[in-house]
Amino acid sequence: MTSTLELDPEPRSVRDARAWVVTRLSSLGRDDLVDAARLGVSELVTNAILHAGPPIVLRLGGTPLHPRVEVHDGSAHPPTLRDMSDDDRLLATIGRGLSIVATYSRTWGAELSPDGKVVWFEPASEGDLTDAEEPAVGEMVDLTGPVDDALPGGDDPEDRVQICLLGMPVRVFAHYRLWYDELRRELRLLALSHGREYPVAQELSELTVTVDAERRRARGVERLDAAVSSGLDRADLVYDCPASAPATMARLRRVLAEADAFCREHHLLTSAPTPQLLELREWYLGEFERQGRGEEPRPWTGGLVVDPPAR
Repeated sequence: MTSTLELDPEPRSVRDARAWVVTRLSSLGRDDLVDAARLGVSELVTNAILHAGPPIVLRLGGTPLHPRVEVHDGSAHPPTLRDMSDDDRLLATIGRGLSIVATYSRTWGAELSPDGKVVWFEPASEGDLTDAEEPAVGEMVDLTGPVDDALPGGDDPEDRVQICLLGMPVRVFAHYRLWYDELRRELRLLALSHGREYPVAQELSELTVTVDAERRRARGVERLDAAVSSGLDRADLVYDCPASAPATMARLRRVLAEADAFCREHHLLTSAPTPQLLELREWYLGEFERQGRGEEPRPWTGGLVVDPPAR
């Protein structure tokens, strides 16, 4: 069963979204969340239709213990939470979305990016709704501006290392990057809401900040982006990186292996990596580690075409 549903910007999509969420949660054995999820998703999809733009995509993420409902849309305009009295809640019919979501969720939030926004919530169980005294407080994250550099100090031109990536499978790597971005976002949201319960999610979320900062200081990475845009099958790349990059990539390799085990143990609802993506990850991160020790580059020997997911 798919974990995403693309919606048309029309009223019947609200009904489709409710039915889809109910079916998904029931398949996870979480009928205790159905009432809250139905109300919350109705409001978010309605607001996306009225105030945002396509594409509108409904997604279920998280784990069976902490499932998360997300509505993606094409508007980077931040959602607003109205401060309403009890009478307002009974009378309002439009513009009340986040107030309803906050009332019927354990936690909720929104992410803004240049491509649009995601508003998400973890529906509250029947017991949580009975015990709750105040609506949940949301977490807003704005990714539309530049991210501050996580590396301290200036850039010493002598404190750098060259990494050669020979035969980089461009299309396969582009597919890997999509999977990696989805995984780190998934684990970052889990860390935000349940960091103590999922320590590997917390560690990976913190580590990716350093990875991104080092990538911004690397020279030559734009050649990979150009190769992806040009539709090339393979490319020989030379990265001029901060000297800390091999150690960072070695740590990322270890933490991603732990994340694989975490995903299997907790049945993460994000798609698992294919064997091909795992092979590419080991080669790519391993080259940083090996060449950081002074070893010669090893070219990629795997395929250049993206393998289809296992059925």
